[in-house]
Amino acid sequence: MMIRRLPFVALAAALSLSVASCSSSTSGASSVPDAGVSEKAQQALDEIKGQVLSKGPNGETPSPASAADLTPEDIEKVKALNATAAIVMHYGGNDWATAQVNGLKSEFEQLGIKVIATTDANFKPDKQVSDIETVMTQEPDIIVSIPTDPIATASAYKKAAEAGTKLVFMDNIPQGLTAGQDYVSVVSADNYGNGVVSAHQMAKALGGKGKIGLVFHQADFFVTKQRYDGFKETITKEYPDIQVVEEKGIAGPDFAGDAQAAANAMLSKYPDLSGIWAVWDVPAEGVMAAARAAGRQDLKIATEDLGKNVAIALAKDELVVGLGAQVPFDQGVTEARLGAGALIGKEAPAYVALSALPVDHSNVLEAWKQVYHEDAPKDIQDSYKK
Repeated sequence: MMIRRLPFVALAAALSLSVASCSSSTSGASSVPDAGVSEKAQQALDEIKGQVLSKGPNGETPSPASAADLTPEDIEKVKALNATAAIVMHYGGNDWATAQVNGLKSEFEQLGIKVIATTDANFKPDKQVSDIETVMTQEPDIIVSIPTDPIATASAYKKAAEAGTKLVFMDNIPQGLTAGQDYVSVVSADNYGNGVVSAHQMAKALGGKGKIGLVFHQADFFVTKQRYDGFKETITKEYPDIQVVEEKGIAGPDFAGDAQAAANAMLSKYPDLSGIWAVWDVPAEGVMAAARAAGRQDLKIATEDLGKNVAIALAKDELVVGLGAQVPFDQGVTEARLGAGALIGKEAPAYVALSALPVDHSNVLEAWKQVYHEDAPKDIQDSYKK
């Protein structure tokens, strides 16, 4: 690599200048990008569209969202029930959660199902157990939820199932519960695929060469593990000239703050760091803050989930080079339909997954509309660099 060919004195001077001035001309780039590798990465991104690479929590083969479709006759039967539903979230602190809830509420309204509670556990298992117990006093016909911890929350979900409530899960399932018996189905994005997408985007931006760090979710959480696996396996197997030099886990609840601290440490330890991957958009915001504080506008950041702040960065073509987006509104619609179908005895697949959506500067405005079913906010549109 170029930096290794410098004499010791010149190398020391270059690194000194990098730390002192934090200029993009001396920081981060450790080798000449390979345009051919960037083209290979783009080809991989084009080929992944519409595919689902993930398996379910128990290794299930994914079924498409169309498996949840209801006929007009089905819908009339559901409406006649005057059913109720509760939404029990792991936390509501990002655009993904808001879109999930909006999709659920929109579809439940179409189906004549009243949403009687929406809760936010702030990623605390004991709070979520309390939320489930409180919600169950209202005897909902359906609970749509995402477990904060598959073990700590399992007994609470099991009691709800035994009481006759139809459970539909987002992304993750509690330990010991069985599809078709204790719960209806689990609906997920292609989280492994999202990790793969962000790996190709990182490789494309780096030209297949450089040192990178990873900020992962330090928790027993199925979907974030899949993202990590998808990213790291793709980088390791397909881009051998990209070196993962540091990995740091964050446990929250201050995910942006924790990620900023992790990125600060990486940038200090490795002045020639070329990029950092963050497990979703909120940690990526922390990485962006660290990069700006260090004067590292050249740092390449890849992530998952199309939150507003990373969308603005993509629109400006600054720091964030790309991400794998979920379609949380559509996931919410699918979850609502599965719950409604279960009320009238329809069978459901154990695992439903929706494909990853590659997003970069070129398509961020169109992607926002696809993800959220509305035009990008004015500040994102105004930020777009043509």
